[in-house]
Amino acid sequence: MTDSTPPAATTDVTAPVPDDDRITADILKVAGVVVLGAIMSILDVTVVNVALPTFQTELASGNEPLAYSTVAWTATAYMLALAAVIPLTGWAADRFGTKRLYMTAIGLFTLGSVLCAVAWNIETLIAFRVVQGLGGGMLMPLGMTIMTRAAGPHRMGRLMAILGIPMLLGPIMGPILGGVIIDSASWHWIFLINLPIGLAALVYAGRVLPRDHAEPSERLDVRGMLMMSPGLALLLFGVSSIPETGTVAAVRVLVPGICGVLLIVAFVLYSFRPEHPLLDLRLFANRNLAVATITMFLFAGAFFGALLLVPTYFQQVRGESVLMAGLLVAPQGLGAMLTMPIAGTLVDRMPVGRIVPFGLSGILVGLGGLSLSTDPSTSYWQICGFLFVMGLGMGATMMPIFTSALKTLRAPDVARGSTLINVVQQVASATGIATISVVLTNAMRSGAVLPGSEQLPGVDGGLTAAQLAASAQTSQGEQLVAALRVPAEVLQQGVVDLADAFQRSFWVALAVLVVTIVPVAFLPRRREAARLAEDEGRPPVVVH
Repeated sequence: MTDSTPPAATTDVTAPVPDDDRITADILKVAGVVVLGAIMSILDVTVVNVALPTFQTELASGNEPLAYSTVAWTATAYMLALAAVIPLTGWAADRFGTKRLYMTAIGLFTLGSVLCAVAWNIETLIAFRVVQGLGGGMLMPLGMTIMTRAAGPHRMGRLMAILGIPMLLGPIMGPILGGVIIDSASWHWIFLINLPIGLAALVYAGRVLPRDHAEPSERLDVRGMLMMSPGLALLLFGVSSIPETGTVAAVRVLVPGICGVLLIVAFVLYSFRPEHPLLDLRLFANRNLAVATITMFLFAGAFFGALLLVPTYFQQVRGESVLMAGLLVAPQGLGAMLTMPIAGTLVDRMPVGRIVPFGLSGILVGLGGLSLSTDPSTSYWQICGFLFVMGLGMGATMMPIFTSALKTLRAPDVARGSTLINVVQQVASATGIATISVVLTNAMRSGAVLPGSEQLPGVDGGLTAAQLAASAQTSQGEQLVAALRVPAEVLQQGVVDLADAFQRSFWVALAVLVVTIVPVAFLPRRREAARLAEDEGRPPVVVH
């Protein structure tokens, strides 16, 4: 894009905050609004995942529990709605104004939460989760847009660090909060808890956020939207179906996956024609953005894929409850909370190429140690220690990559550039989680089939000792153990085999992180001037 790119889409009527190095009280007030929105959106994902087994029984129409594949749509529908709205957020902020659109997103998410709480069957719950996802998908991008306008480029690193904390605490606090709510109340409250937070965020946003008015400078790229949004949603649906089907060759994976890829390829070929495409791929000519995108893809796929396994390991191998598993993962978040503010300050003062290698080293050490600590007799202190080191590394890796890429773009280009990075991150996270899950599933199936298990209804090909051990803590697993009359020593060996399966999965994630060293070596090692302040323009669109 040239210097003739249209000016900012959203103009603040209030006086601008002086662009110095101080984090003022006004900026912190704006940050509070954004953090509230981020907490609602991010926590909701992991809290609902904890409730899936509850949905199987309480939303069933008869005595037969719902299939897991059916209730999993409550998570998938939210993710697909989230993905579909990502590319539209930049244009919508341009068209309607950031403050109004942000408050609309909060209202939509809160309304969706209330509707989910009163859902009367699984079909309505899935539909209402789509409403939630449409609002939740806009909260983080719009929140970052508002914060960056208020703060300016010289404080971006520290503000990224503030926003990064909810992103890291979501996977940790979600299981804890979900476990507490479901144990002490009912599943309805995992949605109703968003009502007071949403109302408070609406009032807070109305009072604190600066007034703005829309100055539309671009038309909506309708053709691009009809290709990119459904293409991204179909691709993520296909990829997310891999763990359930256990193979890439399944129709449920191939058909939506191929259709999604074809639509995305069509968009790529088309996107160089219009002056203002939905996603501007010409920005990849910027070296920092291109390197950051490659780094983010490898890093997000490996890290989030591995992180998903940790609470599952505690539940299936060590027999812990959902609540206890969430508490045991907490050291990872604590480590990130320590280094993220430090990294945010440093990235405002030095090149990211001198910060991220240290963060990646911490993740490699932590994940490597975790890979060697899956034995059922391993001390929790040892495991939590490696999780803490992983968190230290995470806090110095993810947000500095975002910050560096955005600071080298011109202001009118930042919204499109950050959208590109985050679309890649969304695909990478889903791909990484699916890949690691398939590795774990196949490793669990690699042992000998237990005698008589192939005769069980609904069990295709029988069960291995590792597969039985994975479900032994549930009521259904206990019934299987009793029906098959599995000796205690066989079940104990199954736990060992299951631990080995987790170890193989961690090794795969570690291998991908090692490959990430290559693009990290190309991150800028010399200080570069921030171009965000060169002229007024739309600030970054950052999503989770």
